[in-house]
Amino acid sequence: MKTYKIHLIRHGITDANLEGRYIGCRTDLPLCPQGVKELKTLYETGEYPQIEHLYTSPLLRCKQTASILYPGFEPTVIDEFSEYDFGEFEGKTAEMLELDENYALWTSGKIDAPPSGETNIDFIKSIALGLNTVVRDMMDKGVYESAAIMHGGAIMMLLSNCAVPRKRSVEWTCEQGRGFSVRITPSLYHSSGIIEVYDYI
Repeated sequence: MKTYKIHLIRHGITDANLEGRYIGCRTDLPLCPQGVKELKTLYETGEYPQIEHLYTSPLLRCKQTASILYPGFEPTVIDEFSEYDFGEFEGKTAEMLELDENYALWTSGKIDAPPSGETNIDFIKSIALGLNTVVRDMMDKGVYESAAIMHGGAIMMLLSNCAVPRKRSVEWTCEQGRGFSVRITPSLYHSSGIIEVYDYI
C-alpha cells in the first residue's frame, strides 16, 4: 500500500520570538534578519527533504520561510494552518502577564482559552481540518511527498493529538527551521486520523 509523507517544518525566527512575546494569528510579522540568515544557512546544508509539493500557513513568516527553504515552489496556502489566537495576550510576554489572574488560570489549565482568544479544542479542530485538506489534495494530485511550513504551536498540537508515538505536546517542540516527518497510511488515517512520526528534520 502506498503511503504519503509530509514534512512539518516550523517557520524561522521573528523579532517577537527573540523577545519572548506571544504572537499568534493576529499579528503578521516578517522574519527578522537573524531568522533569514539562519534559514539560508540551514538550506545550504542540503538537509531538507526533496518534495513534490509545498504547503504553508497564510502568515508572512511561514510564506517567507517557504520561499527560502524551497525556492521555485509555489506553495498552496492552508488557512487552517494559521497560528493560535492568543486573544488579549497577543504581543505580550510572560513577564508582562505575571500579575494577570486570567494568565495564571490559562497557564495552569484551569481555563481553556485566553480572554477573547481561541480554545485548544477549536485550534486542534482547525489544524486537523488543514491536514485533511493537504492529504486530500496530495491524493487528488498524485503527490506522495510534500512539506508544510507551519507554526511551532500548530505542530505541537497536531502531533500530540494525532501522531504515534504518543507524546505530550511539549515533547513535540522543535526549533525554528526544524520539524518532523510524518507518514500517512490511507487506511489508518481514514479510519482513525492517526499519522506516524518517523524522523526529525
